[in-house]
Amino acid sequence: MTDLNSLLIFAKVVEANSFSEAARRLGLPVSTVSRRVAELEDGLGVRLLERSTRCLRLTELGHEVYEHAQRTTEISEAVNDIVSNQQTDVTGVLRLSTPPSISDSMIAPLIGAFQASYPNVRVHIFVTERYVDLISEGIDVAFRLGELKDSNLVARKVLTYRHQLVASPDYLEQIEPPQCPQDLLEHKLFAFGNHQGTSSWELFHVNGNDKQVVTFQPYVSINEFFGLSALLISGGGIGVLPPIVQPELVREGRLVEVMRDWRFRTLNLSIVYLGNRHMSRPLRVFKEFATEILPVLFPNLPV
Repeated sequence: MTDLNSLLIFAKVVEANSFSEAARRLGLPVSTVSRRVAELEDGLGVRLLERSTRCLRLTELGHEVYEHAQRTTEISEAVNDIVSNQQTDVTGVLRLSTPPSISDSMIAPLIGAFQASYPNVRVHIFVTERYVDLISEGIDVAFRLGELKDSNLVARKVLTYRHQLVASPDYLEQIEPPQCPQDLLEHKLFAFGNHQGTSSWELFHVNGNDKQVVTFQPYVSINEFFGLSALLISGGGIGVLPPIVQPELVREGRLVEVMRDWRFRTLNLSIVYLGNRHMSRPLRVFKEFATEILPVLFPNLPV
């Protein structure tokens, strides 16, 4: 069977009327181009080109083979165009699950940017605190924080960060700022979640050795980070925020990190899906897009 790549190289040599020029256009060594044409001639058992120091001339059989090679080139280019068009014209539905803690701050700008690049993909977003079953609930991809529990899923890390203990400058001017975790018990502490009783914060010292757990009755508990951030800005107390929730608040100094030597554990935010086999095109492009764009949307996260 004739090697199609050799046919394509032969056609380029004829079009350029030069082995060296064809090699330049193809980005190949001249020796490779010459060898592939010679192998094509050997395989067919005929001479296709008469070579001289000044030019190349097609033999009679060479003309016929060249016509066939031209058609092969046209087919190859058409196939490449089809594949390229399919890659740029992505259509379909993407079904995504996300916890409420990141739905406004991260998912909204991410999906906005994604649909600006892939306007023919419709996105269905399911916001829930519970651990969704991707198969039974028909979800293509989910965002998960922390370690992956289901070994049947593939996880791809998109961000790494730690939550921050923050308060407003006004609040910190009115009181003695805490120096160690147990000092927090003297302050009004705001917790995230639907707490019926006590809450706990596990904090680690930057020396890498010390750890303390603070257990407390929240002054306010709320299961929505935007509401929590508003309460903290108003000077009500000390609370915990992920750095992907309104990062401009810390960047602009409206909230200040408290007790910087004591920190929360670093977490990985991942996208999880069922696997790479039989993956829909919307999912395939989304996982690549999210991996690339999220570090741009949220640079310099604390870790």
